[in-house]
Amino acid sequence: MPAQAGKDLLLKLDRNDLGTFESVAGLRSKKIALNARSVDVTTTDSAGGWREILEGAGVRSASISGSGIFKDSNADALVREVFFAGLNRPWQIIIPSFGTVSGLFHLAALEYAGEFAGELTYELALESAGPVTFTPQVV
Repeated sequence: MPAQAGKDLLLKLDRNDLGTFESVAGLRSKKIALNARSVDVTTTDSAGGWREILEGAGVRSASISGSGIFKDSNADALVREVFFAGLNRPWQIIIPSFGTVSGLFHLAALEYAGEFAGELTYELALESAGPVTFTPQVV
């Protein structure tokens, strides 16, 4: 896979939980973290005293954070609405030439910033609130 432009990563939001996603923002800088906490089942009988992890157990989570600019004022208003209402909504994170991360997310943080002679930017953080899927891009 050739190198991809970081600016092409896109956030989409399903405002009504109906399966219709709207592009709300591009991310200039971003981080996607997938986590799987393990369940340690080590006992004194564990072979050689090595740690044993229970397969298929534990808590999995996804965190997405980034900064950039909103698509337009309507997208900004939609994201603010979701934040102030404390809603968990379906989001899609489109990673060009790679795939799509989809799932129910909680908008955990929303920050605004701007330079005197520059555009208004935002930073946000999404935390998974249910199962997350990855759909690879079909080439």
